[in-house]
Amino acid sequence: MAKDKDRKTCGELFGECKEFLWNPRTHEFLGRTASSWGLILLFYLAFYIFLAGLFILTMYIMLQTLDDYKPTYQDRLATPGMMIRPHSDSLEIVYSVEKTESWDLYVQALNKFLAPYNDSHQAETNDNCVSNRYFIQEDSGEVRNNPKRSCQFNRTMLDECSGITDRYYGYRDRQPCILIKFNRVIGLLPGINGQSPYVSCAAKKEDSDKIGELVYFPPNGTFNLMYYPYYGKKAQVNYSQPLVAVKFMNITSNADINIECKINANNIGPGSERDKFAGRVSFKLRINTN
Repeated sequence: MAKDKDRKTCGELFGECKEFLWNPRTHEFLGRTASSWGLILLFYLAFYIFLAGLFILTMYIMLQTLDDYKPTYQDRLATPGMMIRPHSDSLEIVYSVEKTESWDLYVQALNKFLAPYNDSHQAETNDNCVSNRYFIQEDSGEVRNNPKRSCQFNRTMLDECSGITDRYYGYRDRQPCILIKFNRVIGLLPGINGQSPYVSCAAKKEDSDKIGELVYFPPNGTFNLMYYPYYGKKAQVNYSQPLVAVKFMNITSNADINIECKINANNIGPGSERDKFAGRVSFKLRINTN
């Protein structure tokens, strides 16, 4: 019987809940008076305003240390990376000569990539520089020498791989062209004593008898010194990254050929084995005849 007396009816529980929400005797809402709620809200308002102010102050101080044109702290790689065009995520160039659609995608990709290198566009935007010499454009103390000029890299410099004399870049004739670019690094001087870095490509050991003759454009596969140093995208808005084209003249058909291209320079060390893109790029080339 005692237990039955301790039990509360639904009406009593509802009444207690209702009184907790609003107590007309004490004028409390959810167990607190208006002044108590006001003090809590005021505290949290002040607290979050303080946090927001601290964050804004921290960001402001940090932004004062940044340079719009040059990284404040530059963790430059000892050996910059390389990449090819056209390219896919798997770094494989595979096509069939007889199936036009299989290599037309590569042709279209090269056309799009090389459009900014058209001679007419380069003549309008960039300078005709002195070869084999760094194009250094220093600032004068606090006075910025911006925007900085850039040297012309004309599409015609790629000769047979320019897409002008052969609009198929050799893909139709089983002599495909591969373009190689050196990743941009601000301030990099990739050669000393007037010696430009150059690209060399070769098949992996197991495929060395299948690669055939290679032809490079520009001659010797060089990245001329006049395109360096690079001052950054904002300082050199019209910078045209130099390219090297490799044309495979008589590669073995119907076979997977693993190729590695690497940069050679007298002041850039060999790439690390941990980074397959440091100073080199590896890809697979396969040309099917059916």
